[in-house]
Amino acid sequence: MLLDVHDLKVEFRTRDGIARAVNGVSFGVDAGETLAVLGESGSGKSVTAQAVMGILDSPPGRITAGEVLFQGRDLLRLNEDERRRVRGAEMAMIFQDALSSLNPVLPVGDQLGEMFVVHRGMSRKDARAKAVELMDQVRIPGARERVKQYPHQFSGGMRQRIMIAMAIALEPALIIADEPTTALDVTVQAQVMDLLAELRREYKMALVLITHDLGVVADVADRIAVMYAGRIVESAPVQDIYKAPAHPYTRGLLESVPRLDLKGRELTAISGLPPNLTRIPPGCAFHPRCPMARDVCRTDEPPLYAVSETRGSACHFRTECLHA
Repeated sequence: MLLDVHDLKVEFRTRDGIARAVNGVSFGVDAGETLAVLGESGSGKSVTAQAVMGILDSPPGRITAGEVLFQGRDLLRLNEDERRRVRGAEMAMIFQDALSSLNPVLPVGDQLGEMFVVHRGMSRKDARAKAVELMDQVRIPGARERVKQYPHQFSGGMRQRIMIAMAIALEPALIIADEPTTALDVTVQAQVMDLLAELRREYKMALVLITHDLGVVADVADRIAVMYAGRIVESAPVQDIYKAPAHPYTRGLLESVPRLDLKGRELTAISGLPPNLTRIPPGCAFHPRCPMARDVCRTDEPPLYAVSETRGSACHFRTECLHA
């Protein structure tokens, strides 16, 4: 297995108390596989990704437990210099907001070329030529001229392509894409996702795709992990999730997605709000919003039960939900 995260826990110290952002998350990603991590804002998706990449702001955040095994090495035991050598060269991240992630005072060519200067020892001239190649590869028109331009001179979709180019520059084994289509229109979203899928196949990379949009992952993911209140509440192959969810939260997410075959039908929204992470309710964290909740859900926290060899669900009534 390329990436194996086991019992990862991350907390933040706040004025209101300790926020348990990630509560024992475990998942694995094989080489060449795409794992989609789904959930509402505040479910712990991005914090998990930052912990894996080693870019968690500390303080206030800190990793309190767990292992992050990448190609057999526990990344949490590496020092900062060792982590820096892994980032970019072996694993890379595509951030949510390309405009704030790119340096506004440097041409994009310099930012792309920096990867080759730092990790490969290239000259600035050769690095600039590699930057042009990468911009061509992610289909930015007029790359040779535009390599000298600044981030604000590109559209949102083009900036996202530059972020993708930066991520694939050194051909890493794993890319983590954190909401890569946020704030893009539907057409550009589809183009960006198609580009990611094509590059993943070309470079045989693994991809962890973080999103809240079930519609984005249907055609690109191999497996889905659904997060709620810092835990994975369901994990399954993508076709199983769409065919029959085994957790009420996953079912709620699916029912809130607009469908062409149900035109004119009112969407079903999940009632209530995600819990305050400093005061996560006892038992199943989803029980205050769950239409299937019973007494046991309010007192006993369900583990991730095995529904099948490839599927898990953290629900006391997983079988009932599966056949609903």
